[in-house]
Formats: sequence, C-alpha cells, structure tokens
Amino acid sequence: MRNDQTRFYCTAFLGVGVVASGSLHHVVSTVKDALNDRDLTQLFIFDDSTGMQIDVDFRGKTDDVLKRLGEQFGDFTSTEANHQSTRRAGRPKLGVVSGEVTLLPRHWEWLKSQPGGASVTLRKLVDEARRAGGEQSKIRESQEATYHFMTAMAGNFHQYEEALRELYAGDLDRFYHFIDDWAPDIRNYIKRLATNAFPEGNL
Repeated sequence: MRNDQTRFYCTAFLGVGVVASGSLHHVVSTVKDALNDRDLTQLFIFDDSTGMQIDVDFRGKTDDVLKRLGEQFGDFTSTEANHQSTRRAGRPKLGVVSGEVTLLPRHWEWLKSQPGGASVTLRKLVDEARRAGGEQSKIRESQEATYHFMTAMAGNFHQYEEALRELYAGDLDRFYHFIDDWAPDIRNYIKRLATNAFPEGNL
C-alpha cells in the first residue's frame, strides 16, 4: 500500500495503443472524459513503477471515480511540492554511530593495514556492499515490472517467451531484437519499464 503523499504515475492502453499517461488523477480524468462506457470496459491502466494493472471502477461521474480511488489508495492528488516538503521535514542529522564488530585476528590485521585504518575501511566496504545490493535490487525490480506488463499485454505476441528469457538472462540486444516488431506503443512502454533491467555492461 502506498502512503498518502505518493503520487501514482501510470499509462492507459486501449487495445495496443496508449491513450493517456501521467498521474493517476490525470489519466483517469482524461479517459473518463474522452472514452465511452464500452471503451472504458476494455481499458487497461498500468502502474509505471511496477508494471502491474490498476483496477479502476469507472461508474458514475469523474468526481465519483476519483473519490473511490482516493478511498482506495489515499490522497494521490497531493502535489509534488507537498510531497517533497513532507519528506524534508524531520530529516535526521547525519552522524557516526558506535557499535561492536566481532572479527578474527587475521581480519583485524588486514583492516589495520589499510589506508585510513579499520573504521574507514569498514565504512568503505559497507558502502560498496550497499551499492552492489542496490544495483541488484534495481535490476530485479525493473525485470519484474517488465514481466508483469509483458505477461498482461504481450503474452500472445510472437517471440514473447524468447524475449522474456533474454530479459532475465540480461541480454539487452537480443531482448530488443525479439520485441522489435511488436506494436510500437507496447514495445516502447516495455523498453521504458526495462530501463534498469540490464547490468550496466550490457547497456
């Protein structure tokens, strides 16, 4: 569940074409005003961060639809400025926190021999591990978002399975090759979701 201050960014598809993109408030208002009831029943809206479908009840007037979404997801209509100011409020001060580390003698000897000593070296090692873990997490999240959307909108497309295999294999060129002749809006949105799905060496 997203918090009240988070704005949803999403993309709406009718068939294989994009009909609206932007904040959830913008997309819902746009398609509600532009499409008839029949088209709305065939509309698919996807979360730009997860690639997952967002279910929207379009019954009633636009205000009714937005009210239900507000009750479901929280106040997604809040402004980005308010979001940023909320995040800035109460920001903790940076500082050094002491703690106990248990290592074998050979580990201590190696740490003490490094430039800056044990504390500096440990902090560098932790930062490097965090960056490596963060990179893997970013790749995994992008792969999963791409997978969710591909399964929903391109599961019957030619070479879907081959493309999915290359997505998880981390081969950008072959992945692009297999989706190259797909419907343009579908293909471009997949590329957008897959922006962080491949290791840096393959970009």
